[in-house]
Amino acid sequence: MSRRGPALLVLEDGTAMKGAEYGAVGSTFGEAVFSTGMTGYQETLTDPSYHRQIVVMTAPHIGNTGVNEQDAESGRVWVSGYVVRDPSRITSNWRATGGLEDELRSQGVVGICDTDTRALTRRLRERGAMRMGIFSGGLAHASVDELLAQVLASPPMAGADLTSEVSTGVPYLVPAVGNRRLSVAAVDLGIKAMTPRLMAERGIDVHVLPASSTPADVLAIGADGVFFSNGPGDPATADHAVAVMQAVLRARVPVFGICFGNQILGRALGLGTYKLRYGHRGINQPVQDLRTGKVEITAHNHGFAVDAPRTGTFHTPFGAARVSHVCLNDDVVEGLECLDLPAFSVQYHPEAAAGPHDASSLFDEFVDLMLRSR
Repeated sequence: MSRRGPALLVLEDGTAMKGAEYGAVGSTFGEAVFSTGMTGYQETLTDPSYHRQIVVMTAPHIGNTGVNEQDAESGRVWVSGYVVRDPSRITSNWRATGGLEDELRSQGVVGICDTDTRALTRRLRERGAMRMGIFSGGLAHASVDELLAQVLASPPMAGADLTSEVSTGVPYLVPAVGNRRLSVAAVDLGIKAMTPRLMAERGIDVHVLPASSTPADVLAIGADGVFFSNGPGDPATADHAVAVMQAVLRARVPVFGICFGNQILGRALGLGTYKLRYGHRGINQPVQDLRTGKVEITAHNHGFAVDAPRTGTFHTPFGAARVSHVCLNDDVVEGLECLDLPAFSVQYHPEAAAGPHDASSLFDEFVDLMLRSR
C-alpha cells in the first residue's frame, strides 16, 4: 500500500486532530456523530438517515470484510465523511466483491484514518454532536483558523429538510414472497432496503412511494396499512409528511412508523420535537416496551426526539395516545401508540442489519394490526 498523505479534521468548537487520507481526497462537511457498531459498517454507510453526517466509528478496526452486493441499504453511500482509526489492510470475506476504501474512493467520500477516534468520541460525548470538516490533500496544510471558518459556514442539522434529497423519485413495488396476504403503502423518507424486504417475507406487497406523494396518492393505493420510514434531517421541517400522516389517521388506515416516521406521528398528534445533544446511534441501545416491561437491544440513528409525557395517556386530535417505549439510557421517548386509532411507531430500527434483531417482531405486530382492522 502506498504511503498515505496527511489529513486533518476540525470540529466547530475549534478542536483539530491530525490523521491520514482515507477514501477520496479533498474536503467534506457534516454533523459529526459516532456509531458504536462493531459490525455492519456497509449498512451504516448506505443508510440514507446518515445523509449529511460524518460518521466516527468507535470500533478501532474497520474494513476487514470489504463490501458486497447484498448488504447495501440503498444504491449509494450517504455519509458525508468517514472517520476510522485503523483501516484494514486486506479484505477477507467470501462474500466480498471489493474493498471498503476503494468503494469510498469511487463514490467520492472523503475520510480520515490513523486518528484518535477514542479521544474524538469522548469529545463528542462531552460537547455533543457538532459540525465537522475533513480536509486532505493540499487542504491538510491550511491553517486551522481558515478551515474552522469553512466548518462554521457549513449548514447545521437543525432546520435541515433532507427527506426529498434521499427519497425515491418514482414509486416501485417490492412484491410479497410466497402467498400475498396484505399490501402496504410505504412513504419513503429515507427507507432502507431491508425494510420492504422483511415485510415482503411476511406476505406483504410493499408499494414504496416518494416523500412528495400527496395524501391522495397514498390512499389511492388502497393498501391495508401505511408505513412511514426512517430518514434524515429535522422533523420540524417535515410539514408535508405530517399532513400525509394526518390524512391517513383520519382515514383510519393502520399506521406503522419507525425513526423519522415516529417523529412524524408525534407531530401529527400535536406533539413537539427537539434536537438531542448527542443523539442515539449504533446497535446496542436498550429500550423498554412499557406495555410489557420487556427490554430489547436495538439499533438507532436519530438526533431528534419526540417530546411527550412518559407516563399515562395524553389527549390528541385523534383521541388518546401514550408513550409505548423509552430508552433506558436517558428516558428519551422511543415509541408512541394511539389508543383510539390503529397507529403506532418506534424511534429505532426493527429491520436492523447486521443486527440486533430483538425488535423484528414489530413487523408481525403491524401485520396483526392490519388483519384486525380489515
